[in-house]
Amino acid sequence: MRLAAWPALIGLLFLVLAACGTASSPGAAKSPPPAPSRTSVTPVAPPTSSSTAPSTSAPTSAPASTAPPSASPQPSTSGIPAWLAGTDWTYIPTNRKVVALTFDAGANDDGVASILATLQAANVPATFFLTGNFVKAFPSTARRIAAAGYRIGNHTITHPYLTRLSDAAIRHEILGAAQQIIAVTGANPAPLFRFPYGDENARTIAIVNQVGYVPVRWTVDTLGWEGTAGHITASVVVARVLSALRPGEIVLMHVGSNPDDHTTLDADALPRIISELTARGYSFVTLDALVG
Repeated sequence: MRLAAWPALIGLLFLVLAACGTASSPGAAKSPPPAPSRTSVTPVAPPTSSSTAPSTSAPTSAPASTAPPSASPQPSTSGIPAWLAGTDWTYIPTNRKVVALTFDAGANDDGVASILATLQAANVPATFFLTGNFVKAFPSTARRIAAAGYRIGNHTITHPYLTRLSDAAIRHEILGAAQQIIAVTGANPAPLFRFPYGDENARTIAIVNQVGYVPVRWTVDTLGWEGTAGHITASVVVARVLSALRPGEIVLMHVGSNPDDHTTLDADALPRIISELTARGYSFVTLDALVG
């Protein structure tokens, strides 16, 4: 083909191509979209919850199943003066010539009638530490003590050695006894507590304080509970009280009889104890004088 014919041939080719494009598309031919820029395809991380305000329709707290449990109320020493905590008290800190007569009730009630008669005749106050088992076994006696107006204290449910028990078991012994005493007598023993056998340590004292009690020991144990088998007599009981005499003395006695000889030496000695202490210028208080 001659070179002079090429322009005409090229023009004819363009006309054919234009006609084909018009027939295949109802509208004008569309140009291809521009190539996306690099930044337009870079993934963007979704905003974190800390950077996004919560929806007003959505809960703002963690689900109940994953939220940490709220702290349950713990017993505290808020009702106990701070200076009373941490000690198993052996006397009432005072310069006044006062004595606290205290009676533990954990076995039987053989001496109760005599003790109450003596106290009432002399118009002398006293404190009685009751176990839960005692009020269960002798409910009428427990009610009689409380109804006469004597101060009631907590002596556990079963009178165990508390240092041998777990923390939870100790709390159960104390709080369970309180429930039983209140149910039977209507008297709340708090905050007065006495360790069975005087068995205590720093751990058990702390637990007693935590559940709202002040442990009260004694200045002198009369040993009347030992009975004649222990070579104790009513005169020995009186002598022991007098030999330990001091302002704020706390005297430990028991309402029950000795299981072997059935003596009630504390009850027998009580009239003379009251007489001898009165003659020495002493008066009598309950352990509320300690705890206020």
